[in-house]
Amino acid sequence: MSGVLSEVVDRRAGLITVRGHLTSSGADLVRGTADRLRDAGHARVVLDLRGVGAADVEGLAVLRELHRDFRVVGGELLIRS
Repeated sequence: MSGVLSEVVDRRAGLITVRGHLTSSGADLVRGTADRLRDAGHARVVLDLRGVGAADVEGLAVLRELHRDFRVVGGELLIRS
């Protein structure tokens, strides 16, 4: 598995599939994508992390913040792992 983070987005389903290593910069990329989906009307976004081989503390912290941000506005961030 590559250390470089990549994401595939299904805008219709509100699904982000992530592969690689989840570092803070990679998590910021995911955050931006999730925010754009939410802003486009997706109250529920699914984040598929089954392809993530490793994550650092900063990357996990960004995901925790993103989850909280979705709840604050009445949305839902679902994480598959």
